[in-house]
Amino acid sequence: MTTTPSPLVSPKRAWSMTGLVLFLYVVNYADKAVLGIIAKPLSEELGLTKAEIGMIGSLFFVTFTIGGFFAGALNKYLTLRWGLALLAVIWSLTMLPMVISGTLAVLVASRMVLGLFEGPVTSLMHTAAYSWHPLAKRGLPSALLTGAGSLSKILLAPVLTWITIEFGWRAALLSLAGLGVVWVVCWLIGWQEGPFTRTATTADSPVESGQATTWTEPSVPWRTILLNRTFLSCALMTGVVYALTAVVLTWLPTYFEEGLNFSTLQAGSLFAAPSVVGLILMLTAGYTTDRLALRGVSTRIIRVIVPVAGVVLCGVTLISLPSIKAPIVAVVVLSLGYGLGAIALPLISTAISSLCPPQQTAGTMGTFMALVAVGGLIAPYATGVIVDNAASAAEGYSQAFQGVGFLCVATAIVVLLLANPERDGQRIRSGAGTATIVRSE
Repeated sequence: MTTTPSPLVSPKRAWSMTGLVLFLYVVNYADKAVLGIIAKPLSEELGLTKAEIGMIGSLFFVTFTIGGFFAGALNKYLTLRWGLALLAVIWSLTMLPMVISGTLAVLVASRMVLGLFEGPVTSLMHTAAYSWHPLAKRGLPSALLTGAGSLSKILLAPVLTWITIEFGWRAALLSLAGLGVVWVVCWLIGWQEGPFTRTATTADSPVESGQATTWTEPSVPWRTILLNRTFLSCALMTGVVYALTAVVLTWLPTYFEEGLNFSTLQAGSLFAAPSVVGLILMLTAGYTTDRLALRGVSTRIIRVIVPVAGVVLCGVTLISLPSIKAPIVAVVVLSLGYGLGAIALPLISTAISSLCPPQQTAGTMGTFMALVAVGGLIAPYATGVIVDNAASAAEGYSQAFQGVGFLCVATAIVVLLLANPERDGQRIRSGAGTATIVRSE
């Protein structure tokens, strides 16, 4: 046994660092969501069809998926401080070509470059936040991270919509570029990495006790992490939930305006409605499951059964959408379905982070997020094709959401049958050898 100092971490310090990561997620999600906000004026100026706008949304997720596989390498060769700062600078720069030369070719290229450099970010942001929270307490920070996307739509979507209406879609892109620069400055000044990424800690971590037992774990072969039933089945279901997110990002304001006959400003403001529901449900689920984890409730119940129930209810809700004729009721139903499905994102991410040794978190999460993003490759384009060929815009959008609903139910059943993070985590670690105990007092 070796004695070595371990940093004492106060809750205030942990949550202030988590707040910096949340700020980044808000900016990051706004960069994704802006295409949906400017889709109508952009398509009118460039003469684009719905299928072409959907194709652009899908192409973003092609490179986003590819970029996700580089998260482990970035975390290996760059610190989280400089890796995330570099990526944020590149996102901001990708906003500028469309401002200078607004053409279809430039739009496609800029969105694909944005996707490539946003790909590694989700896993790196989770790794950064997890570095300040022990495993048993990651449900709430994970929910906050995922909920930051909702917060982005709640806070920034109405502002970006107003900027687009008053000053044009180019001004919206410039605003996002400036916001990215602001975040980079705050990040470089304030960020420090926490103690819980490269070493694992017990549930009663130094955050509360002032004393901790920590241990370093040997790395395990990647195939044992990436080819187990929990990882693969959860990637499948979460990919469908992500497909729903991609459709919402690309098409929701246009659906509200053209399909449900709301005004442009109303559509931009209602864009936040699903996010409000999703944020409330994610935070509630994250906080509640963390409390249950500390009380010893099975990981399978809190990290599998709960999100599966949410996705099933999401699917049932979306399946009912074509039968709803009142526009405001359709908004409520869609918002509820989206929020129920969103529960899965933070809870499943926490489950996946428990499968691997701490030093392999970034690579594991990066690969998982890349596979999940496959759901975003097809969904926006498929929605555009469905709408172009439907009898009406309202019918086309509701049919697209209904299709996602059926997939939600089917993949949730697969996860229920196959996934067990506690079982698979133990199997993965069983072949890695004995951990080295390190105690600090």
